Amino acid sequence: MTIRPETAAAPPKQDIAFREFVMLCACLMAMNALSIDPMLPALPEIGRDLAIPHANDRQLIISIYFLGLGFGSLLFGVLSDRFGRKRVLGSAMALFILSSIACAGAQSFTMMLVGRACAGFFAGASRVITVGIIRDRFRGDAMARVMSLIFAVFMLIPVMAPTFGQAILWIAPWRWIFWALAILATLVLLWMLSRMPETLLPENRLRMSAKTIFGAVGTIVRTRSSIGYMLASGVVMGGLIGFILSVQQIFFDIFDAQKYFPIAFACIAGSMGIGSLLNSRLVSRFGARRLSQTALLVLVAINLIHVSVVLSGHETIVTFMVLQAATMLTVAFTASNFSAISMEPFAKGAGVASSFQSFLTTAVSSALGSMVGRAFDGTTMPLTLGLASFGAISFLIVVWAEKGRLFTRPHHAALREFEGMH
Repeated sequence: MTIRPETAAAPPKQDIAFREFVMLCACLMAMNALSIDPMLPALPEIGRDLAIPHANDRQLIISIYFLGLGFGSLLFGVLSDRFGRKRVLGSAMALFILSSIACAGAQSFTMMLVGRACAGFFAGASRVITVGIIRDRFRGDAMARVMSLIFAVFMLIPVMAPTFGQAILWIAPWRWIFWALAILATLVLLWMLSRMPETLLPENRLRMSAKTIFGAVGTIVRTRSSIGYMLASGVVMGGLIGFILSVQQIFFDIFDAQKYFPIAFACIAGSMGIGSLLNSRLVSRFGARRLSQTALLVLVAINLIHVSVVLSGHETIVTFMVLQAATMLTVAFTASNFSAISMEPFAKGAGVASSFQSFLTTAVSSALGSMVGRAFDGTTMPLTLGLASFGAISFLIVVWAEKGRLFTRPHHAALREFEGMH
């Protein structure tokens, strides 16, 4: 079975089986998870080797990556709209591999941060161009369903990543985490170059000019649903970034559960994979807007309960894991759906739209997540309160984006067409 676009345009001369397309897109997007999660159990060891004085400063190894990711996201989607998805993605991935090798050889904290910023910058291509590739072929609820399938596969990576990082630490120094990342990225690059077709149709290519780029960005900003859902996604994902930045210290410092960290992280992150798989099944019945808007309300309710648990002094590793897993389940219902909704209007200029989406969501989520991470005070309150606040703010932004008309379902016909093809 091959992928067919939903428009009347002809498919690429070289096409790819739908299941392989999902797997390859998931692996491309998983490069970011592989660049973050395996590092978490290694942060104390990296901190000792590179003489990082304060525990909270180790978070910069993660947060500087997100900073680079945001700026890289702003560039590579634009380039892919002009020169094609495959060529730009291949070049950026090669530079990402070199940046990871530089991190493996870093001899100081400064060198590590420079290498991580560069790695994040070039990894921005795998994120935004993959979204552009998907939008080249699908839109609306159909795109949300494909994105959910990709996220369900993609989430296998962060589930296993800390265990992967810990396994390397058992047999080799922390530098081998970066070497392993470079090797895996090389394999994915070769797979992409040999199997992925060029999905950008010639008539949808944009000329590289300031007028064209700013015109596309202007369209995004003026499109209320697009800019609204991009902002809402960035805010709610701020909670996820805050979790990633705080979770190692939570398990090591609060619960003294270093040996349980990989399996505990896998359980919490695994709930996002379950949520993505459920979303892929339910979006055809209920629609991306209904599911994501409901999920936001549930997210707020869960974290208000969590705040009360912390305030009452009953927080344990069990309550933390259960409530965080439930939270991540709801986050999964927002990620792919918000992305698909914000990309709906952009068949032409999908790369620019994806770049702007990724930059904006990364900038907002990194800033908010860093605030949560830096606020770590030996309790789970900063994270829990941050998640509840970000969920509420995100919901208010969605209300604005939809002009108060919630739980609607436009573009239902496009999904029916998609289901008939697959």
